Amino acid sequence: QVKMVRCTLGKVWDVAVDIRPGSPTLGKHFGLELGPEEMAMLYIPIGFAHGFVALTEWADVQYKMSSVYDGATEAGIMWNDPDLSVPWPLNGIKPVLSDRDQKHPTFREYRLNL
Repeated sequence: QVKMVRCTLGKVWDVAVDIRPGSPTLGKHFGLELGPEEMAMLYIPIGFAHGFVALTEWADVQYKMSSVYDGATEAGIMWNDPDLSVPWPLNGIKPVLSDRDQKHPTFREYRLNL
């Protein structure tokens, strides 16, 4: 699913990770800060995982997607997987995760289940 992501209130650190089998950039990530001042959007193509962390107490994140959301087809990867080495700017703050996000597999485990 293609996504266009923007943050219209507060700030987030938004990340896309290449999860395409056989890709020369498999497991590499790209991240940037999004907020209303920059008015930037992040394009996330098919074959990329997506995640973000709020950098402010409140943040509104909006998506435009290429298809209707279907939770039955959703998958995830552990946000702090050491093999991916995403530099989450937490500044010593422990993130608050949903039950679902706490149970995601590592990137290696995810790839074994494809």
